[in-house]
Amino acid sequence: MIKLNDYLYDGETIFRILQKYIDDLEENALSTHNQVDLVHCAFLDTIYELLEHNEFLTSQSQRIREFYKYMVVAYPYLAFTFKGRIKSIIRSEEKFNRYIVDFIYEYYQKYHHFPATQEIKEKLSCFRDVLAYRIVISLPKCHLKKGQDLEEEEIKLLYEIANKMPVFLESQGFTVVKANLEGRECSELLDKSLWDTYRDYVHKPTGVGYRSLHLTLFDDQARCHVEVQLRTKSMDDSAEIGESNHLRYEESQEQQKNRRLEIPEGECVFFDEAYERVVSLENLDLAKLDVNMFTAVNNSLINDGCGLFRGRQILPFEHLSRFQNGLVD
Repeated sequence: MIKLNDYLYDGETIFRILQKYIDDLEENALSTHNQVDLVHCAFLDTIYELLEHNEFLTSQSQRIREFYKYMVVAYPYLAFTFKGRIKSIIRSEEKFNRYIVDFIYEYYQKYHHFPATQEIKEKLSCFRDVLAYRIVISLPKCHLKKGQDLEEEEIKLLYEIANKMPVFLESQGFTVVKANLEGRECSELLDKSLWDTYRDYVHKPTGVGYRSLHLTLFDDQARCHVEVQLRTKSMDDSAEIGESNHLRYEESQEQQKNRRLEIPEGECVFFDEAYERVVSLENLDLAKLDVNMFTAVNNSLINDGCGLFRGRQILPFEHLSRFQNGLVD
């Protein structure tokens, strides 16, 4: 079986690793008539192209930056950061395969048989967060009025910004993509006209407590999808270094084990291969990897200069609020 892990020990660059992995995966998929792995190859090709042909990021970043400049003027009392990233190779690969595992498992639970290959292929066409921007806001306590609750005021501001962002970004050459809500509710603070565009994990957090607003856009100039995430600082801390991050990992590990028990090996080749890839990536000892521009002392102390594990940052902006920082030009 072809898996990414086998390509991470030869000192190659990310481009060489990806190209070898794609070539071998495609050759194997064609010889075994594995249609899901051909979709997998197309997904990896998209990441390769984003990394190799990234000239569009300059234009895209500048157009996103216009909203940053707008916020500096409209919300001088807020502190906030704008960051952009291309999802790392390891996390992209892990997410793609986990999505296969989850879809097949949930389908099997519901219908008591496995989905057809075409159904799996159609489900895998929804990855739109390889390229993403994150806006994190914080209201300094010195700007709180007497009797105001910090979390409550930050959430109000978060939705206020969310209500303004789609129209603004459409004026910059982006098209809002409708979200697949599947009955999910949104907060009353979000304009009703936007309920079918945002995925509102602030109003309805995930099972591990993850909270964020997600908006998917299509960049009409670069011809690619982009995700924008809106969070408060406390939500971002929880997701990145706090309870949500810890629980998400533990829940993922437990889910994988339970799903393997309920779908024995040999019952569905697509499940078997995706499951093995996910488990292999989760068990990587990063300190033993030999990838050009990447070094790790252990799984916590990492210098990722190539976007293998943590992702490649493309747009760092920070505004500390007017009383600490002047206007950007």
